[in-house]
Amino acid sequence: MKLVMLVTAKIELGLEVAQSWQDAGAPGVTILRSHGLHTLQKELEHGDIELPRMVASMASAMATLIENVEERGEMIMSLVDDDMVDVLITVTNQVLGDLMSPNSGVLFVIPVERAVGVRHHGQS
Repeated sequence: MKLVMLVTAKIELGLEVAQSWQDAGAPGVTILRSHGLHTLQKELEHGDIELPRMVASMASAMATLIENVEERGEMIMSLVDDDMVDVLITVTNQVLGDLMSPNSGVLFVIPVERAVGVRHHGQS
């Protein structure tokens, strides 16, 4: 099995990518909001984000930043059989455009030794 993960700033196409993965046969697809640290730092530098005067720690500062910025990206992931990886890459390229072009996204694959509880879409 493989964990296929896509990180993209094209949030307007995130749901379409997820749907295309499901239509291609991915047993389940998860979408998470994401915020790139570089973007957060730039917004803080330019004063686009107001932080409370007293922030106790770096962790709470980052939490405050994330709560106060617009959604900047999405992470889409699915745990699939090995033969499904190339299919997901193909449909992702069809929706987002060539992932090798700038600002499309980054897709990576992680081998999974064991997974418990994986069911195919539509199974209970």
